[in-house]
Amino acid sequence: MKTTELFAKKSIDTLLQEAESLNSQGLTRSLSVFNLTALGVGAIIGAGIFVLTGQVAATYTGPSIVLSFILAAVGCALVGMCYAEFASMIPIAGSAYTYAYATLGELLAWIIGWNLVLEYLFSASTIAVGWSEYMASLLQDLGIMIPSHLLQAPMNLPAMFIVALMTVVLIIGTSKSAGVNNFIVVVKVGVILLFIFLGIAYINYNNWIPFIPENTGKFGAFGWSGIVRGAGVIFFAYIGFDAVASAAQEARNPQQDMPIAILGSLFISTVLYICVALVLTGIVPYQQLNVSAPIAVGVNALGSAFRWLQLVIKIGAIAGLSSVILVFLMAQSRIVYALAKDKLLPFQFSSIHPQFKTPHVASIASGIVAIILAGLLPINLLMELVSIGTLLTFLMISIAVLILHRTQPDLHRPFKTPLVPFVPILGALISGVEMLTFSIDTWLRLVGWILLGLLIYFAYSRKNSTLNSKSELQAESEPITSEGV
Repeated sequence: MKTTELFAKKSIDTLLQEAESLNSQGLTRSLSVFNLTALGVGAIIGAGIFVLTGQVAATYTGPSIVLSFILAAVGCALVGMCYAEFASMIPIAGSAYTYAYATLGELLAWIIGWNLVLEYLFSASTIAVGWSEYMASLLQDLGIMIPSHLLQAPMNLPAMFIVALMTVVLIIGTSKSAGVNNFIVVVKVGVILLFIFLGIAYINYNNWIPFIPENTGKFGAFGWSGIVRGAGVIFFAYIGFDAVASAAQEARNPQQDMPIAILGSLFISTVLYICVALVLTGIVPYQQLNVSAPIAVGVNALGSAFRWLQLVIKIGAIAGLSSVILVFLMAQSRIVYALAKDKLLPFQFSSIHPQFKTPHVASIASGIVAIILAGLLPINLLMELVSIGTLLTFLMISIAVLILHRTQPDLHRPFKTPLVPFVPILGALISGVEMLTFSIDTWLRLVGWILLGLLIYFAYSRKNSTLNSKSELQAESEPITSEGV
């Protein structure tokens, strides 16, 4: 086996030519900067704000959870700037997988693509289980009871239903999917703002004292180490901003809009997270927030006059989780589409629907697997695996930016990562350090997932790869051309 086969690269010229050819045949550039930003906000704001905020405050940080949100956001912003550079320079479906193909070579690109499958597919499935719980609670408030055996593995029908519904929405069309997502995002952001504005008047400042509770003598149990540990857990709340990059090939003006959407969605979500955390820990002592629905506890603390808000919060949570599922399934189908287009997966998955102009086969396949997983898995299963796999991708993308700046400093970059090499190095370091906070069991599961991916690569993908089958190999030392970019 030749090393060049494992590290074959696609030139940026080739990627852009393929994108234009495929756009003329199928995918359409229909997403505005608002659509793209809404995709990012839709992916980020979900289980994190409706569940993790209270649990992290009660277990690790107290009111200083605000600092954990800021620390996690800084790490994501550093990586987000690396994503923004690639997305503006290579506005093609496939996100980090495509970027790695142009810089790190086919094998590492496959590993990143395989990790993205893990991130989007399992996240969509587990979040669907959370959607099921909120929906069952809402229906119960309305006097409609769902039998408990239909809400649990191995037959969680509401979870399977929402995945199937979002899959159909995706197949119908990107612009229609974006419209649905825009509406959902407006609803859930409106609900969050309502909670913030109503709660401000009921803040008891004594609940913020001490702002950083004293450490109990154990690492991660409050104090400054608790803030760091809290940032590692909260990181799951930020997973999804990278999903914006997967829609680059359907953006109207990707060179300008992708950086705005990626960094803008991170900023908006961080501000909302911080405001909710301040209000929640201000109206309820943080010790009482270790529950599955902490915002509902906050609403109860406002008094009987605001009981109606519980119903609104549940509707907002359902809307929020719905948009996360929609965006993750969209990103998942685009990753499968990109892998299949390069024949690392069966080429049939790259088919474009003649009427809807969407990768319908990839969407159907992703939806079927997600439906099965949503029916079988409890909500907390594999969350750490999703987080550590995503962190590995972030680490590799930060390194890829460093490599590209060193090997091709003169490439045209509509958006350039500032302060290179410091920003990508810090992004890589923070991602690596966060990975070290996970347990050995999580690491073993990640290794197992990667080994399964390598088995598929060496058994199928390497032999069928478009680059290798056509011998369009590019040695590691060969520069990536910038002509036509």
